[in-house]
Order: sequence, then C-alpha cells, then structure tokens
Amino acid sequence: MTTTAPRLGTALARLLILAAALLGTLLAGAAPASAHAALTGSDPKDGAVVASAPKEVNLTFSEQVAMSADSIRVLDPAGRRADTGEIRDLCSGSVVRYGVGLRAGLPDGTYTVAWQTVSADSHPISGAFTFSIGAPSTTSVALPDRSAGGGIVGTLYGIARYVSYAGFAILVGGGAFVLACWPRGASVRPVQQTVVRGWLTLTGATLVMLLLRNPYTGSGELSDAFDLAGLKAVLETKTGAALTSRLLLLGAAALFVAVLFGAYARRTDPKEKKDLAFGLGIGGTVVAAGIAGTWALAEHASTGIQPGVAMPVDILHLLAVAAWLGGLTVLLVSLYRAPSVPRSAVERFSKVAFGSVAVLVATGIYQSWRQVGSWSALTGTRYGQLLLVKIGLMCVLVGIAWISRRWTRRLADPATAEEAVDAEETDDAEETDDAEETKAEAAPEEAVEETADAAAVDPERAAQLARQQAAVATARRKRERDADPERAGLRRSVLTEAAVAVVLLAVTTVLTSTEPGRTEEEAGTGTAAAGPAAVPDRPVDIRLPFDTGGVDGKGVVRLSLDPGRTGANALHIFVERPNGKPLDVPEIKVALTLEAKDVGPLPVAPDRIQTGHWSASGVQIPMPGEWRIQVTVRTSEIDQTTIDKNVKIG
Repeated sequence: MTTTAPRLGTALARLLILAAALLGTLLAGAAPASAHAALTGSDPKDGAVVASAPKEVNLTFSEQVAMSADSIRVLDPAGRRADTGEIRDLCSGSVVRYGVGLRAGLPDGTYTVAWQTVSADSHPISGAFTFSIGAPSTTSVALPDRSAGGGIVGTLYGIARYVSYAGFAILVGGGAFVLACWPRGASVRPVQQTVVRGWLTLTGATLVMLLLRNPYTGSGELSDAFDLAGLKAVLETKTGAALTSRLLLLGAAALFVAVLFGAYARRTDPKEKKDLAFGLGIGGTVVAAGIAGTWALAEHASTGIQPGVAMPVDILHLLAVAAWLGGLTVLLVSLYRAPSVPRSAVERFSKVAFGSVAVLVATGIYQSWRQVGSWSALTGTRYGQLLLVKIGLMCVLVGIAWISRRWTRRLADPATAEEAVDAEETDDAEETDDAEETKAEAAPEEAVEETADAAAVDPERAAQLARQQAAVATARRKRERDADPERAGLRRSVLTEAAVAVVLLAVTTVLTSTEPGRTEEEAGTGTAAAGPAAVPDRPVDIRLPFDTGGVDGKGVVRLSLDPGRTGANALHIFVERPNGKPLDVPEIKVALTLEAKDVGPLPVAPDRIQTGHWSASGVQIPMPGEWRIQVTVRTSEIDQTTIDKNVKIG
C-alpha cells in the first residue's frame, strides 16, 4: 500500500527521475572509504621469500578489527605453531595494523599465516597466505575448508538475522498500524495475535543470535553455543552489548503491547482514548527507535565514513521499512481474518506507506552512496549487484502498491444507483449458485427461533443458542465480504505485495552481511600499494643464487637494504657457499635501476668487512617504486656473473 495522492504515476515518475539524478551526482563525487574490514597488506607479503626469519608477522586492515590471542597463527612447514601467540597493537593514526612475534631459530621453508578476526561492523573475516624463509618448501598445513561465519552455524545465524528483521517489522509496523490507522483493531484478535507473534519472533531470534555469536565468530562448532566462557566474551563485545540492549528494550516493548491490547482496547471515553494513544505513540516511537539503533550501532552504519550521520539515517530506514512492511502484514491478516476492515483504515495506511516510501528513497540513496561509492562498484561487486536486485524489487513493490491504491480508491468511491442494481443482481445469482450454503445457514436460524423460548429457561440451551447465533453471523459476514469484488481485489494485490516484500527482506538481510562495494574495490586494488606503506621500517631482504662456472663459483648472495625506503639506506651483502659457510670473493658490485622512471643504473661499491661480508652506508634511494637490484659477483680473475631481482621500495 502506498498513497492516495492524485496522479500517482506522474508524481512517482518525477520522484524516480530526481532520485536517479541525485544518486548519479553522489556516486560521481564519492571519495574512498571502508565499511567492512579487509586485509590490505602484510609483512612478509603473500608469496614473499625472505633471506632470514623476520621477528614478527604484521597484518594491515582497512578498518578497525577485534583481535583475540589466537587471531593470528603462524605455522611452520610441519604444521606446528611458529609464533609466540602475543598479538601486538601496531595501529597508528588511520593505519590499522597488528602483529604477532615469531620464535627464534626458525628453519628455512614455507610458513603459513592463518588469521581470523571480527570487523567493526560485527562480521567475521578470515584468510591465509604463505611466505618462505630461505627458499620455498612443501608444507603439510591443513587449513579449515570453510571461511569465518560459514557452515551450519553461519546458516542458522543468517536465518536468525532474517527472522529478527521480520519480527521487528511486524512488531513496530503492527503497533503503528493500530495506533495511526485502525484504533478499533486493538480489540481484533487476529491483529493482536500477529503483533504478539512479531514480539515473540524478534525476542527468540535475538536470543538465538546471542547464543550463536561465539561459534559464529570463532570455532564454527554448534556445540560451542552453550560455552559460558564464550558467551561471557561475547557480552563484552560491541555486538554482544547491542543484542543485550535489544533484549532489554523488548521488555519495554512487551509493556507497550500489553497496554495497547489491554487498557487502550478497553477504553470507551474518546478523550481518555486519545490521551492514551498519544502516550503510546511517543513511548512506542522511542522504544522502536532504540531497537532499530541496536542494528545501527553494531553493523555497517557504525563504521566507515560519516558514522554520526549514517547511524540516524539507518534508524530512520529501519523504522520506515517496519511501518510499511509490518503495517502491510497486519493489513493482510485483517483483510483475510478480521470480520471487516473499514475503508478509512485502508486509506490512512496508504498515506503512511507513501511517507515510508519517501523516507526509504531518501535514506536508501545516502546508504547506497556510502556503501558503494562508484558506478564500477555498483555493477562489478557482489554488494552492488545485490543492491541493484533490491532496487528492482522496490520498484516492483511500488508498482503493486499503486495497484493496491487504485483498489483503495474504488472502495472509497460511493456506488451509483446503477452499480447498486447490478450488485443486487449479482447477489441474486450468487444466492442461486449457493443455495445449499444458504439453506445450511437458514437451518440454524430456524432452529434458533424454535428453541429461543426453551433457552430462556435452560442455561445450556442458552449457550448453545449463543454459539449458533455467532456461527450464523460469522458465516453471513464472510459471505458478504467475499462477495465484494473491490475488497477481494484489494486482498489479492496486498497479498502479492507482501510476497514481494518477503523476498525483498531476504535480499536486504544478505546485503547487510555482504562486504560493501567500496571495501571490495579497495581490497582488490589497494593491497599491492598498501604493502610497503604498512611496513616502512623493515629492511628489504633478498636471496640470489649464483653460478660463475669456475672453482668455488656456486653460492648464494644475501642482500639487505635497511630501512628499505627512500633516502639513505645501509647495504649489507653476505656471500655464502651452498652449505651456508661464508665465501670470500674478489669483488662485489651493485647497481640500482628504476626502469619506470628511467632512473639508473645507480652504482654502489660496497666495502669488504670480513670474509663473505660486504657493506655500504648512505645508499641513496631517490624515489619510491619497483627497483631492479643487480649484483655482480666475481669469483676469480675471469669468472663472474650478474644476478638481479625486482623489489618494491616505499
């Protein structure tokens, strides 16, 4: 249901054109940002081969993450822990970096770094990469075959997330529908049952999410849901605090529901009813906004750019969704199960729904800009593609709602005399077709008349009479309701609208747990560039095998450039035999070339320090980039070779 405003088609077309223009302007001017953590750099890098064992392994992320003692694990080629287990916080300014120390005396070979953490928007992330000391080797490390947040626990947690959104929409939208559109609906049992079930659904889903949070972000084992130590750790996190706050607010929501369907439904004095409705409206809005805030404070809106704006916008978005889809659900239930829904209630809901759609468009444009940021991310990332699906479903939903609005207008228009005659003829035909049903209805009526006198004396007969009268009245109302073509058409369109809303809610739930397009693009394009910036204080270490062909012509050159960045650097060269012992050579020469900028070769003449060790100080690197380091090794008067390797220097 949307609006009763005139010429909806023209107004809607203008609104969509304006929204598209605004969306294009926002996306075109978007600046880089992140809203879902991704690994943007590491030291050592993935696949790197270092000459000697580093003292620690560092990881750099696009946003703040929650680290535990076991978040970073370094495994040797045999699968044994090679790290000390001590996580170091190396964050500085906007750089989010954590490290773990390595044990001393690590042998050569390929090492595996496995990491798992939780991003600031509550979603678990994980990954793994390898680096080698000395030379690559085979490894027997077996990593988990599922990513963080996957498996049966991830599936159950995702279902609980969807159910919680649905329960919130029904609870908030149902209460708003009763107060704003149909006050008499507070005493209608199907309406009461629907809203109460919304509360029960949201409460149950929140408890399930709280129990599953520990295995969802950790082991992935369902049995850990009842680990009290893990539950205690969850309660200390931002997400745990949000879920706990939601449960407390649901206690206040229970009081709201009790008053709405208790004291408010029983009020007969118009002034008292109006005053109580005002109080319920204020209190209900505060509680609903608080519950919506538990999502905004723990998920995408709480991190990235402009969180101070994004969180209130997210709350408004959720409230608008609830007012529209939750109210739509209660209206659907009322159309099918309640004796009758007045036309005025449908018209009021149409206006409420139109306002909700306007809020959804405005807040949705801002959220799309914030999470996507560019046209390439809109079409080239999973988040952007899901967002396009959501926009398409929204357009379908608005179209169906426009049809519902037309049925509403037909309900509101008074019937002409001719239409009344046609209706009478239709009723006569239906009565002929339903003769048997009419007879069945008439029989109880005759029985009621015959037993009325006896019922006045016999209480049991009186109760039976009351039941018969109620059954006859219900059958008559149902028949009259089903014979109304306008109301039947409205029921069908609202049912279709609700079906599309269910799919839309599912897409939205998946969207909230998907890495935003901004971050996915940054992680894909920024990793290589982020590597050197993440570790500016670590030397460049390379290992270069050589063979001059003469006596003692085979060996390895280990070169270290410290600190490995622009400006002055200290150069150390170690020449070793294949067995690792120092090798004395007559001459070593080094040249540096930056081919991309046509700089070099810049010659470096190191001095011999001792057997197998050469050094030079003050080696100038004029600019960052991909430098080619050439080392010329002479092992005799006539035997020499030149070996080279490209390294990135920040």
